[in-house]
Amino acid sequence: MRIAVVHDWLVTYAGAEKVLEEILKIYPDADLFSLIDFIDEDQRSFIMNKPVTTSFIQKLPFAKKKYRTYLPFMPLAIEQLDVSKYDLVISSSHAVAKGVITGPNQLHISYVHSPIRYAWDLQHQYLKESGLDKGFKGALARYILFKIRNWDYRTSNGVDSFISNSDFIARRIHKVYRRKAKTIYPPVDVSAFTYNENKEDFYLTASRMVPYKKIDIIVQAFNQMPDKKLVVIGDGPDINKIKAIAGPNIKILGYQKFKILKDYLQRAKAFVFAAEEDFGITPVEAQACGTPVVAYGKGGSLESVRGFNQKDHPTGIFFNEQTPQSIINAIHQFEQSVNLISLSDCRKHAIKFSPERFRNELKAFIDSKLEEKFKMKDGVEI
Repeated sequence: MRIAVVHDWLVTYAGAEKVLEEILKIYPDADLFSLIDFIDEDQRSFIMNKPVTTSFIQKLPFAKKKYRTYLPFMPLAIEQLDVSKYDLVISSSHAVAKGVITGPNQLHISYVHSPIRYAWDLQHQYLKESGLDKGFKGALARYILFKIRNWDYRTSNGVDSFISNSDFIARRIHKVYRRKAKTIYPPVDVSAFTYNENKEDFYLTASRMVPYKKIDIIVQAFNQMPDKKLVVIGDGPDINKIKAIAGPNIKILGYQKFKILKDYLQRAKAFVFAAEEDFGITPVEAQACGTPVVAYGKGGSLESVRGFNQKDHPTGIFFNEQTPQSIINAIHQFEQSVNLISLSDCRKHAIKFSPERFRNELKAFIDSKLEEKFKMKDGVEI
C-alpha cells in the first residue's frame, strides 16, 4: 500500500499536529504533504523527521508568519499537491486539506477537526473579531468566504469517508456537507499528567488569549467573587486586555512551560473552560490530573466532560451561557456539590481518550474501508 498523509499547515505543535503524530505512528512509511512546513529542525520528531512536500505558498513572501493571509489561494494550492500515485490518502483537515484531489481508484479518508470555521457558521463572529464586518475590506472578505464555501462543499464529494473529532463536529459535517461521519475522539497524552488528590484553594484556566476562548468573561466572573482565587495561564493577542481587567484575586501568569502548566492543573480545585470548542483537549488533561471541570455546556465539552444530573460518575459541571453571571452560578453550584465528584472518576474518564485508543480505533476504521474498496485484509488482497 502506498500511503499519503495530507495536513493543512505545519507551523506549530498543537491539537491537530498531535492527531497527525498518531496517524504517522500507525503508518510510519507514509509520505507527508502540507501547504507549508516551517517546523524547526529540533522540533520535527512528531513527524518522524520526514521530508514534507509543500505547495507554492511555501515560497510566497512572509509565508512563515502571515500564511493565513494567503487563505484565498489555499484551495488552489492544496489541489496542486500531487497524490495520484497513492492507494490510500489520509487528510487531517481543519481548513483545506480534505480538498486534495484523488481519483476513483484511490481511497481518501478525511479526519476533520472542523469544516472551515470562519467560512461557515462562525463567519459573522470571525469577521467581527477581525474588524472585517464593514466597508470595502469587509465586502471583499465576505466574497472570498463565499467562494471558499462553494469550493469546500464541492470538494467534500472527493472524500470517501469522513471521521470527526467529536459528535458535535459530526453534526457540523452533516450540516455543511450532508455527509455522515464516524466519531473518533482525538488523542490526549493522559500518561503525561499525574493524578493528584491534594487540591488547593484556587481555580485555573489555561488557553491561548484569543476572543473565542472567552477568557475575559471568566476573569469578569471572578472579579465579582473576590473571595475566590483564579490563576490564568496563556498568551496571545488579548493578554493585555485580560491583564487590564483582572482584579487582585486573579493571577495572570502568561505563557508557561508544560511543567508549570501540569503543576497548576494538578493542584487546582477545578479547571474553568468557557469556549465552545470542537472537542477541548485541556479539560481532558485537567481530568487526567484528577481535577474537575467547570465548562460551557455546548460543543465538544459535552463529550469530554461528564456533567452533574446528566450521567453517572460526574467529572464536572456545565454553565449554559457565556456570561460572567452564568459562570458565577456554576462555581457556586460546584462548591455546593463538589463532594458528588470523585477525583478518581475524573482520571478514569480521561484515560478513555488515550493515544492508544485513538490509534486502535482509527486503524480499525481505515482497515474496514480498505477491505470494502480494495477487498484487502491486513494489507493483503483477498
